[in-house]
Order: sequence, then structure tokens, then C-alpha cells
Amino acid sequence: MTVISPRQRNMWWALPLLTIVWLITGAMIFGALVRVNLWEVAPGSAEQVASRFSFDDAALKQIDRYKTSSPVLFVTAYGSKLSALDALVGVLDPDVEVLTRDEKFGATTPGEQQRLGFQAMASAKQIAEYVALNRLGYDVSISYGRLIIEQLVCEKVPRPKSACLQLSLGDTITAFDGVEIPILSDLFPLMTDYAPGDIVRVTIRPHKSSASVTKEVELIASPDDPGRTIIGVWPADTRTVKLPFEVGIDTNSIGGPSAGLAFTLALLDELTPGELTGGIKVAATGTIDGDESIGVIGALRQKTVAVKASGAKVFFVPSSQSKEELDAARRVAGSQLRIAPVANLGEVLAILKEMGGSDITNDTIEL
Repeated sequence: MTVISPRQRNMWWALPLLTIVWLITGAMIFGALVRVNLWEVAPGSAEQVASRFSFDDAALKQIDRYKTSSPVLFVTAYGSKLSALDALVGVLDPDVEVLTRDEKFGATTPGEQQRLGFQAMASAKQIAEYVALNRLGYDVSISYGRLIIEQLVCEKVPRPKSACLQLSLGDTITAFDGVEIPILSDLFPLMTDYAPGDIVRVTIRPHKSSASVTKEVELIASPDDPGRTIIGVWPADTRTVKLPFEVGIDTNSIGGPSAGLAFTLALLDELTPGELTGGIKVAATGTIDGDESIGVIGALRQKTVAVKASGAKVFFVPSSQSKEELDAARRVAGSQLRIAPVANLGEVLAILKEMGGSDITNDTIEL
């Protein structure tokens, strides 16, 4: 008779358990290596802008630089392609949004979107410099260029004559329904007389071509504002800015225009005495336009997570963000971080002044 010792009887589960552990480990390794067509929108970082400024010798002859104890922060969000394991973790994380390829890129390719993002960042820097120096009283100017198509706005089911099907990226629109539009701003007053569904003649100069072509295009309602009629294109920012000197802003591999407000505030702080933020740690996000208006950005919830982790006390965000986005940001911020919705630069400066920050007016400098 064979006698089984108590120790052997108690170890019967070891082999199945070891097998399960190996299977789980193998699945995790496989999941980490396999890339899927999903992308994340995740909290990034909040970093100071001032350390990224540089001025050449010509600029330093015209300005004085002032260091601050609490530099303005700009904030980013991550948006990389995910592995199967990352996607699973992202779905379970309330601060991460997992997007499909269509949700992430729409009608563009990853390469095109990256190029557009870097181009938008370059433009954002120029406009931020213009706004800051104009606010300080320097001699600056801004002018529009040609209407070049950078993106197409497509409905879920595009109609045969929609711009989405009739026009192409890189085309230059030179006339609208028989009226020449030498520069982008010439189009704006013309659109007020049209409604969605109207058929118009659009003259274009195709990308890398010198010959003009006229096509019929059916106008659509803006997806962001149903009461506004649009051709169905997103124009490239062809504005040119004339400045008395150049400001270098190192954006490394950052793309997109959402740091415009932060760049503007940091430059104002850099070129004026005193503490613009009143010594309080402040972050900002939002596009900035030549009229000092602040525009919407993406990934507000994720950016709020990054700002809260940085220890900032105030986070300036566009007031034009949706109520749902602002409410989500406030829930993330809790009582430690103030979410301050603002519509323009003047509102930001007023809040900073209330917080003890220095006053920025057009007579801050003497020219």
C-alpha cells in the first residue's frame, strides 16, 4: 500500500496555480506588445513657460527681462497609440479616454494630424507674441493671407456636392460665388447671406497647380454652431505677424495651439516688473487670438489632473468650453484648485490683479 504524506496531499493545487500564473503573465506580456487601433487621451504635464524663452542680441537691446518667483505653467495631455494592455487599463481609468482611429483622426491621417498640430503650435507662438507685445504698447501688426484648406469638415453622410468630396487639402480658394477673395478675411462677410443647403461656385487653385478650377459646393451647418453656415473647410492659419523683435519659445515635440494663453501670460510676466501672478502658482490653457479672445481646447479633464498634480492653485480655462467639460474639471480640481473660466485676456489680468498680481496696461513700458 502506498502512503501519501500530508505535505503531498496539501500541494495538489500548486501545479494548476502555477499554470494560471504563467498564463496570466503570458497574456500580459502579449497584451503589452500587441498594438491596437486605439489611442489615449491621458493627463500630461504642467510645465513653466519662462524656462523655454530665448531672446537674441537684437531683442535684448530693446527689452528688460524680469524673473518671477512663480512662473506661469502651460499644460499638455498625452495622446499615444495604445497596446491591448494599455487600452484595458485606460478603459478602467476614469482620467483616461480611449479613442478609436475615427474619433482620434477623423478624415485625416496620423501623419497629417501631427503636421497640423506642429503648424498650429508655431502659429500659436506667433499670435501669443503679437498679443503680449501689442498689450504692452509695442509697434506690431497682423494680417491675413490666402485661404488655404487645411482640413475638411465632413458630415456623417456627405452629400455629393459637399466640400468634403469636391475639395482637397492644400487647395487655395480664390473666389466664392463669383466674388474674389484675395485673403481669408474677405470670405467672412460673404457667408452671412447664405444658408445650409445652398449651392455655390467655389474657385480653387489646387495644391501644386497654377491652373484655377471652379466647382459647385453645397454649404453645410457648422457642427459646433448649427446656426452658422460654412463651406465645409478648416482654413490654415496663414496670418503673418510683424514684431519689433523675435521671441524664441522652445516647444520641443509639443503640438497644437492650446498653449497660446499660457505663452501670452508668461511673456507679459517676463517683460514687465513685478509678479504678474502675485507669487501664486498659476496654470493656463486656451488658444489666443489677435483680438485677445480665448478659444476652446481639448482634453480639459486630463489637463486638470496634470495641473492639480503640479500644485497650482489657479487654472485659467476657456469659458467657451461646454458645461459638461467645466463641471468635470471642477470635480477633478476639488477644493485645492480653482478653475477660472475666462473669455479674453482682459478677464485673466483682472483676476490676477485681484490675487495681488502686478497691473498690466498699455503704458507699462516707455517706447
